[in-house]
Amino acid sequence: MENVYMGVPIIIIFLIYTILMLYIGFYFYKQNKNTEDYFLGGRSMGPVISALSAGASDMSGWLLMGLPGALYVSGFVDSYIAIGLTIGASFNWIFVAKRLRIYTSVIANSLTIPDYFETRFDDDKHILRIVCATIILIFFTFYVSSGLVSGAKLFESTFGIAYEYALTMGTIIIVAYTFLGGYKAVCWTDMIQGLLMIAALIIVPLVMLFHLGGFNEAMNIVKEIKPNALSMGEGVGVISIISALAWGLGYFGQPHILVRFMSIRSIKDIPMATFIGIVWMAICLLSACMIGILGIAYVYKFELSLQDPEKIFILMSQLLFNPWIAGILLSAILAAIMSTASSQLLVSSSTIAEDFYKKIFREDAPAHVVLNLGKIGVLLVSIIAFLISTDKNSSVLSIVSYAWAGFGASFGSVMLFSLFWGRMTRIGAILGMITGAVVVVLWKNFANSDLYEIVPGFLAASAMIIIASLLTNVQSGTKAAYERMLKEL
Repeated sequence: MENVYMGVPIIIIFLIYTILMLYIGFYFYKQNKNTEDYFLGGRSMGPVISALSAGASDMSGWLLMGLPGALYVSGFVDSYIAIGLTIGASFNWIFVAKRLRIYTSVIANSLTIPDYFETRFDDDKHILRIVCATIILIFFTFYVSSGLVSGAKLFESTFGIAYEYALTMGTIIIVAYTFLGGYKAVCWTDMIQGLLMIAALIIVPLVMLFHLGGFNEAMNIVKEIKPNALSMGEGVGVISIISALAWGLGYFGQPHILVRFMSIRSIKDIPMATFIGIVWMAICLLSACMIGILGIAYVYKFELSLQDPEKIFILMSQLLFNPWIAGILLSAILAAIMSTASSQLLVSSSTIAEDFYKKIFREDAPAHVVLNLGKIGVLLVSIIAFLISTDKNSSVLSIVSYAWAGFGASFGSVMLFSLFWGRMTRIGAILGMITGAVVVVLWKNFANSDLYEIVPGFLAASAMIIIASLLTNVQSGTKAAYERMLKEL
């Protein structure tokens, strides 16, 4: 019952959607005159595009697959993840966006996150840049692979084709328009994809409720067959709740989200973007959680078979709607996947071209060479992510959680301290970043604990930043730049 192939209508809808996304890529292809255009859109993004782009690039395929699947299995206890994410995203917009936008444009023209860290700490030896760029390439490769796995599962379920062919199809589509259009194409497609995602997430649970006989009837069914699913505390330990809420810490270190703050047109647009972004996220997360819970009742009531919980949204879209509407709804998953993967590919390509090649090996490199190398970087990261994604049993949520923790612990701690503590030093930043990444990897692979690896990673990195900074001297230029940023606020 899981593979409900719905034929020509869905194929047509998918083709139309894909062609539209590729057209946007072609449209912006000739508008990229330099690396700032390709990697940062010329810092010309308005509040609506910035907010929806940040949200869409943040919420990958896990929003429509991983999160509903988690609640389908465990119930409302996994909604703590959504709560933590909403709080973290809100704090990110409120406290980080304005300061980062000012520093990366007024104080120093930084195109990438490694650019910012290097100028913030006056690192003329490029050590911080190399560490930062290495972490980006490692964890983003895993993150991109989660999107490719989501896309493969989508095409596999929708078209009834083998996982390997589905994976290849999704990868080609994502890489094509990222390769062509650059940042502007990614942001404009993100806005369209963000609107499509929120529409699908509102429509599907409403129709599910209609077929189940209303909210009360649906909850009664869930209570009868899986009573613990409706509890947010029963049988749940403190460690589990802390781990779920700790997802919010990850926001402060996600390069593909932070770069949206750097590209926004003006700091005057940030309050409006903040409001739009938080409202969009709250609605999407709440709706995704409801799909997982309502899915428990629907599968039981109508005696369906669901082998892969992460496909509950796909199954509901196929069963509840005619093929034409189902095609549009399922395109929302493709939208979520494309918006996040393309943003991550773009950050990875800028890391290869700007942070490794131009800044370290050849500072006088012509703009067109850096631009072309960035596009080659898109292909390289895609190929490695593709190889990681060939395991069809991979869990989307599991892959995302690992990459999310890696960035949150290593970059998140350094980002917060760099924007709010003028006493922080270059050594503190370098050791803090390395500590965060190493602790995440070690905890994930060797610690026998249910505690989410972002917690020990973030705490260890923060402690290292404070200790190392207090034991070393802060550069005068770095302190002056920080004080100038405070005056611009």
